[in-house]
Amino acid sequence: MKRYIMRRVLYSLISLFLLSVTIFLFVRVTGDPAVLLVEPGASQADLEEVRHQLGLDRSLWVQYVSFVGDLARGNFGKSFYYRSPVLEIYLERLPYSLALAGAAMFFSLLLGIPSGIVAAVRVNGWWDGAGKIFALLGLSMPSFWIGLLMILFFSVYLGWLPSSGSGTMLHMVMPAVALGWYFAAAHMRLTRSSMLEVLGSEYVKLARLKGLPEALVISKHAFKNALIPVLTLAGVNLVIMVNVAVVVETVFAWPGIGRLLYEGVAFRDFPVVQATVILGGTMIIAVNLLVDILYAVIDPRIRYDR
Repeated sequence: MKRYIMRRVLYSLISLFLLSVTIFLFVRVTGDPAVLLVEPGASQADLEEVRHQLGLDRSLWVQYVSFVGDLARGNFGKSFYYRSPVLEIYLERLPYSLALAGAAMFFSLLLGIPSGIVAAVRVNGWWDGAGKIFALLGLSMPSFWIGLLMILFFSVYLGWLPSSGSGTMLHMVMPAVALGWYFAAAHMRLTRSSMLEVLGSEYVKLARLKGLPEALVISKHAFKNALIPVLTLAGVNLVIMVNVAVVVETVFAWPGIGRLLYEGVAFRDFPVVQATVILGGTMIIAVNLLVDILYAVIDPRIRYDR
């Protein structure tokens, strides 16, 4: 068990190292941030001075070593654009992303799980066909397109919901639906396949042979066991929602982490982009590591695998 955990921790550290190298090099091919920070018509000497102040006149190797050293001390740098510590900005935006991800997850589970159960119970029927169409549309349509359609209908034509910003629960409705639509389709497909597998098991057949009501068989014997992989996926998806809602938060001007990442790329704010990606990656890797360890605790076949 210890060896299994240590191996997973090592894989996680390697993933973080590769992520740090990738994002460090990626942001530096987006352009020179000094050009955006000086006044129009600034001289070459002014540009060099700004680069020196930001530490961008050093070699890439020296910059990367300094970057990793700061990360090891919990220092994510100072924003070029906001002139504030990046960690403070990130923590200010994090509650907005958590609230949006929580609402989107609630919507996706509320829609995905019941539709998946009905599709499995009524397999090859009308409900199953409708569920397949819903899953296809949910996995195919981009979230930004859904968001723009919702703004057009519910804000422009009907005037029911605010089109952008934050402040009230109404501001959260459309971003949550746009973000959770894809995940609702994913949860529906997984719930359906998991329910079909459980419904074909021997203990469910035995429960039916005993004459138990079909509703009791589905709710007590089938649904509880089919829900395990769905909840596992939901836990991972929740963390993903917090960190990948860049397009949705930008479309609805939601002041979360996704929009912070977009602003960092647009302003060539290297510390903001690096910190946002590293913190998001750390969150996702930590959750996956926790899931791997929990699987090893639950399933002895994984625990003693050589």
